[in-house]
Amino acid sequence: MPNLTFTLSSTLTTRYQKLSTALHDQAAPLTDDEFWTKPFPFGNSVGHLVLHLTGNLNYYIGAEIAQTGYIRDRPQEFSNATHPAKQEVLNNFDEAIKMVIRTTEAQSTDDWSKPYAAKGTDACTRLEILLICATHLHHHIGQILYLVFKSQQKPE
Repeated sequence: MPNLTFTLSSTLTTRYQKLSTALHDQAAPLTDDEFWTKPFPFGNSVGHLVLHLTGNLNYYIGAEIAQTGYIRDRPQEFSNATHPAKQEVLNNFDEAIKMVIRTTEAQSTDDWSKPYAAKGTDACTRLEILLICATHLHHHIGQILYLVFKSQQKPE
């Protein structure tokens, strides 16, 4: 089983690193103003999606597995009107990714199947929540890709 533990840890670590790079690649061309601009009257800005992803990782993995003490304010992730600098938001996201990787690497063979329960998810094991969070991150990176595309289009 140690090989399976290594495989799970290294595969998840690689996936989270790739997703982090993809998010940074999408955010890179945006100014601070574009980072917070909603290209549609509905939906979210890239900045709010990054706040949401950071909160998601800090809660489901940080607070619930790593026991970081993080307290989530999910509605604020979508309504924060202060609009911190893009780099600050990305730095906080990077810290969340680092925490996820440290937590993933710390899992023992028995830890992967430990029972998991948290508000807002039906995940039953630690492995399942780590997979759910990775797919959630991937989903929102797809949205960010579209938002960046729309923000880069010139009006006709």
